[in-house]
Amino acid sequence: MNLTLAIKEQAYRLGFSLVGVTTSDPLPHAHVFKTWLEQGQHGEMTYLNTPRSLVCRARPDKILPECRSILVLGARYPAALSVETNGNRDRLPHGRIASYAWGEDYHDILPRRLQSLVQFIEAQIGHPIPNHWYTDTGPLLERELAQRGGLGWIGKNTCLINPDKGSYFLLAEILLGIELELDQPFTADRCGKCSRCISACPTGCILPDRTLDARRCISYLTIELKGSIPAELRPLMDGWIFGCDICQQVCPWNRFADSEVDPAFDNPLTRPDPALLKEITLPPDDFTQKYRHSPLKRAKHKGYLRNIAVALGNSRSPKAVAPLTQALMFDGEGLVRAHAAWALGKIGNVPARQALERAVANENQTQVKLELLNSLAKW
Repeated sequence: MNLTLAIKEQAYRLGFSLVGVTTSDPLPHAHVFKTWLEQGQHGEMTYLNTPRSLVCRARPDKILPECRSILVLGARYPAALSVETNGNRDRLPHGRIASYAWGEDYHDILPRRLQSLVQFIEAQIGHPIPNHWYTDTGPLLERELAQRGGLGWIGKNTCLINPDKGSYFLLAEILLGIELELDQPFTADRCGKCSRCISACPTGCILPDRTLDARRCISYLTIELKGSIPAELRPLMDGWIFGCDICQQVCPWNRFADSEVDPAFDNPLTRPDPALLKEITLPPDDFTQKYRHSPLKRAKHKGYLRNIAVALGNSRSPKAVAPLTQALMFDGEGLVRAHAAWALGKIGNVPARQALERAVANENQTQVKLELLNSLAKW
């Protein structure tokens, strides 16, 4: 058995569903990424717009000068194929979490596999080799490398799509100081005339050139954005409290994909639809303990409660008034109080108005007071 085949078989044994090999040659679409940054569509993700990031994304060999090949890998997580809503006002409101975040954080799982795969390669060769690996943490254009490694094509929703397995994948890369047999790039565009993802996106963040305006993306708003969610986008977020799957849920390639799921991601740590009335009361220490192994910890406690407040407002459930009032009156974070105020204004019943009126007299933070006054002005 040759080395490349042995490495691929070991990668499959470790749990990866897709494996390909490409070069460290310059990436021809790096200019698209640069233009995207210049247009400010990365929002507050300033770590993307650094000199090192720009250079390395265009030239992977700048990360590892000895790089002779790049192993690109994909791990399959559960598919969220149904598109549900919060339902009517009489039901208890539930949130929605992107399916990659149902189980253990992939930042904890995949690095262990990558390290193990490097050790396997070195054992096969008989000596250490220059290497560097990432999973969503380094300055690489992951999807373009994956396309060049034959794993699939970049769809209109900006996700990598494999014709047999769909798009519910987490990507990882290993830069290697050895030459492996290269895979042929995936050159076909199988989206065709389909534009379901573009039409389905509630915030209109998916752009015609296969990029997206992160500033309008629900995943960005619930995870990367650390401050206030723009008021005009809040009603469009429905019950999403961490990430979003809509553009993948409507993609035909996911409806016909095989159902294979990486076992490591098929052990939920949290419900896909958490009970919002309970989650909005979660203290900081309990949040840390509950989500210490989950991707949800990235939102931080105040970001998570901010997201839940928006989802409760969108549910318009009268049962949300009491916990939102509690957050408005007693939460120590102005960010949470401000979004609780907005949510109460969205619910719009008499108890909600009374809570807002009581809070106005006691609130000292300008931004929170503005949210209170804006909500009261709706009556």
